[in-house]
Amino acid sequence: VQLVESGGGSVQAGGSLRLSCATSGDIFNSKCMGWFRQVVGKEREGVAGIRSSSDVTIEYADSVRGRFTISQNPAKYTVYLEMNSLKPEDTAMYYCAAALSDLVDPLRPQDYDYWGQGTQVTVS
Repeated sequence: VQLVESGGGSVQAGGSLRLSCATSGDIFNSKCMGWFRQVVGKEREGVAGIRSSSDVTIEYADSVRGRFTISQNPAKYTVYLEMNSLKPEDTAMYYCAAALSDLVDPLRPQDYDYWGQGTQVTVS
């Protein structure tokens, strides 16, 4: 079981980054893939999630809706988070996660089974 995030870095406010989450095939076929972020001393929060059951459902946190886009490339077993118009308050460690069940809230960390190690995003 492996999820590997990449694409983090430092960027000025208003800039963009694209995060990638490379997975194995069995993990990519999980029912729900999500992106979360965490600042030291605060709880991990859901940023975006994509749930695949009878249809595809995408959800975003209010704080990022309209600026962030989650997508996936089945051929590469990769999930992306495109982040535009970045703000200093977006600074955090960003994590990719997978849930085996589709009976989850895509933005609720407790519903996920597997996690990556994270990639740092810093916006100044």
